[in-house]
Amino acid sequence: MDSLKPERLPVHLAVIMDGNGRWAEKRMLQRIVGHQKGVETVRVIVEECSRLGIRYLTLFAFSAENWLRPKTEVKALMALLKKFLRAEIKRMMLNGIRFNVIGNRSDLPPDIQNEIDLAIEKTAGNNGMLLTLALSYGGRQEIVCAAKSLAAEAAAGKLDPEQIDERMFGSSLHTAGMPDPDLLIRTSGEMRISNFLLWQLAYAELYFTEVNWPDFDRNELARAFRDYQSRERRFGMTSDQLRKEPS
Repeated sequence: MDSLKPERLPVHLAVIMDGNGRWAEKRMLQRIVGHQKGVETVRVIVEECSRLGIRYLTLFAFSAENWLRPKTEVKALMALLKKFLRAEIKRMMLNGIRFNVIGNRSDLPPDIQNEIDLAIEKTAGNNGMLLTLALSYGGRQEIVCAAKSLAAEAAAGKLDPEQIDERMFGSSLHTAGMPDPDLLIRTSGEMRISNFLLWQLAYAELYFTEVNWPDFDRNELARAFRDYQSRERRFGMTSDQLRKEPS
């Protein structure tokens, strides 16, 4: 980590935590064991990002499409989520981390919703990193929800459709008030974004690694950050224009 430039770390890091099941299958273990190991990795990466001063960390924990998985696996994942929320509140308080959730929370079991509400309430006064879990989340669904919300306001005469711009649309998304991710990391060798933060990732740097999530440790995180810091983010401009920009 010593070779990292603190001033060039991403403000907002997003992660697709992929490969728990494959990690377990390679070891002839049940898939749930991989998910359990993945939770341990979450703890490590959350603490390391907090230590490094990352301001926003968003983890894709359970997609809207994951409900289609076998019922036994979904039930086990919900139990793991509940256990994680209960166990991590104390750790989040110690590290000054705020907790947040995006996605269709109403799809989740009532006991999980209660644990989420409790974690959000207890950590609301913290001023450190904002940890966001995407649960029952889908990027297309989020965009449709925002469009419906703005359409309803326009239909009610509360909003002139001509006023709708990118800023207003962004403020209608689940991530309102958060900066767009600077870096997206996806583990396990898959090279797609899988309906995650479709609007918000427009100018994010993408980093893909063959490492499965349970094996993604502090060293792998540092490798991703070093790769990110080697890139030139132009946002549609030329390199010459960036060099002429005032520092």
